[in-house]
Amino acid sequence: MIMARSRFLTEEEAVAIRQAIQRAEFRTSGEIRVYVESRCEENVLDRAAWVFKKLGMYKTEHRTGVLVYIATISRKMAVIGDAGINAVVTPGFWDQTKELILEEVRQGRLCRGIVAGVLQIGELLHDKFPRPQNNVNELSDEVVCGK
Repeated sequence: MIMARSRFLTEEEAVAIRQAIQRAEFRTSGEIRVYVESRCEENVLDRAAWVFKKLGMYKTEHRTGVLVYIATISRKMAVIGDAGINAVVTPGFWDQTKELILEEVRQGRLCRGIVAGVLQIGELLHDKFPRPQNNVNELSDEVVCGK
C-alpha cells in the first residue's frame, strides 16, 4: 500500500482531496478516509469492509469512520460507515453520496467527484457528530492508493 503518489491521482489532486477531508473533519468528530486502487476482483462491499479494517478505521472512539473506496479499472465503488454513523444515517445516504461522486467520475473527474462526496459526508457528520472542543484527529487524512 502506498500513499497518494500513484497512477490514480496527481500530487495536486491528492492534496485537494486531503484538504477536503480536513475541511469536512474540521466541523465534526467523524473521520473520513479515501482509498483508491485499480482493481476489485470481489464484491465491492466486501473489499471496502476489508480495507476499512486494514486501515484501522473501526478504532475511532465513537465508531465514526467513513471510507470512500474506489476501484478505477473495475469501475466499482462503495461508501461505508462504521457502526456509530450507521446507527443514525438515513436510509439511502450512502447511495446518494456514491451517486454524487459517480456523476463526476462519469465525466472523467475522479478528484472532483471524491471532493464533492467528502464534503457531503462532512455535512452529515457535522449534523450528527459535531466537533467537540477537545477533538483529536484519530485517522490520517492522506489518500491511500492500493494496487
